Amino acid sequence: MIRLSKLNGLANDFLVLLGDPVSLPDNFAAAVCARRTGIGADGLILGRSPTHAEADVAMVLLNADGSEAEVSGNGLRCLAQEVLRSSGRSEGAVVVETLSGLRAVRTVRGEPSSELVTRVDFGHAGDGPGILRTAEAVPARHRISVDVGNPHVVLVTDTPGALAIADIGPQVESGYPAGVNVHAAAVVDDDEIAVAVWERGVGVTQACGSGAVATTWALHQLGLVGSHVTVHMPGGSVEVVVGDDGSLSLIGPSVFVGTIEVADWLVQ
Repeated sequence: MIRLSKLNGLANDFLVLLGDPVSLPDNFAAAVCARRTGIGADGLILGRSPTHAEADVAMVLLNADGSEAEVSGNGLRCLAQEVLRSSGRSEGAVVVETLSGLRAVRTVRGEPSSELVTRVDFGHAGDGPGILRTAEAVPARHRISVDVGNPHVVLVTDTPGALAIADIGPQVESGYPAGVNVHAAAVVDDDEIAVAVWERGVGVTQACGSGAVATTWALHQLGLVGSHVTVHMPGGSVEVVVGDDGSLSLIGPSVFVGTIEVADWLVQ
């Protein structure tokens, strides 16, 4: 029997399994993440033993369709909370090894015990996979491709909701063989933006932590926002800080929901 914990960051929900269990079937992530026939989640996070000496845990992130992703801002906060919770701590620091390198997650606020507000150090952004034909076809004010450890296309509009993310998300992603996260963003003020999210391997989600970071960086580079920005998404808000050296940090909550034992037929 396997016991999973469920957590969410702004309604971007994950199932978390700590430790190095026996091998799981290839369809395990898709089965447990299924909304109607499984537990339901945007992704499954396996917290494995790290290979890097400075890391506390290694993150294996599987999307709801079973595909593997490099990193997740909301997922990092959820994994860090589960690591702290499992060790009896409500506050602390957790260094996570990801496919994109090490990410440090540190407590900002640890009460109430069900919610943990943490700061994730994302390092520096780079160029994404480029703006391809499917992104060029979208009527946006600006189109920017950003990599913050995973790939994003940011589409900037004049007003929130000007683009229907459920329509343009799969349209844009169809041009990228490896997939891409797509965001429709609008500036509310010089320190506030509104973002709608399409995540590869999942679809429309309520929030995306790495997407908030990528979008803030894109708009900061365009001179449309400052260095400390509140990012509003359907599931709630996070803060993104751009350091003087261009480093990026994400501050936001994660919430522990509970644990559930998975039926034997799902793990065989």
